[in-house]
Amino acid sequence: MVITVFYGSTRDKRQGLRAALFLQTQLRERGHEVNLIDPLEKELPLLRKMYKEYRDEPAPEPLESIHNHLEASDGFVLVSAEYNHSIPPALKNVLDHFQKEYYFKPSLLVTYSAGPFGGIRVEPHLRAVTGELGMISIPSSLPISKVGQSFDEEGQALDEAYIRRADRVLTEFEWYLRAFKNERAEGTPY
Repeated sequence: MVITVFYGSTRDKRQGLRAALFLQTQLRERGHEVNLIDPLEKELPLLRKMYKEYRDEPAPEPLESIHNHLEASDGFVLVSAEYNHSIPPALKNVLDHFQKEYYFKPSLLVTYSAGPFGGIRVEPHLRAVTGELGMISIPSSLPISKVGQSFDEEGQALDEAYIRRADRVLTEFEWYLRAFKNERAEGTPY
């Protein structure tokens, strides 16, 4: 499968990038092709015009590149911090630039925090957004507490429990990836 991992923070000293790298490695070890979209690297402007609205002119390169990744993807992993109990603005901005690229593809929510709660308060917001965008989130999620102490800078787990937790949730995610891909091959409602 082809999977796009969205990382949503642009803050200094981004500890959550460790979790995104961990998920990228776990997915690759399971045989998937993985693209990581980092809004700090793509430097998208604030949303003024969605990708689909570039009809009479070429879309800017970052949008075109992301569109191509999303179009080829079978599913998505959203790795998100919790900013004031909600979604980081950079993640929301990159997600909102696109729409049909997400249709009928599952998503896995991975939330994190520096403290003990693992960013769980952002999850309901992410579920609402992913549902509206057409990339329904699977029932299970992966909250990560003390993200800076749970992974090293390369995304290697320092807490072995995350390897087991990731295996369980990724097994479920793969079930949804296969089911949605099989149904997309038969056609979609629109």
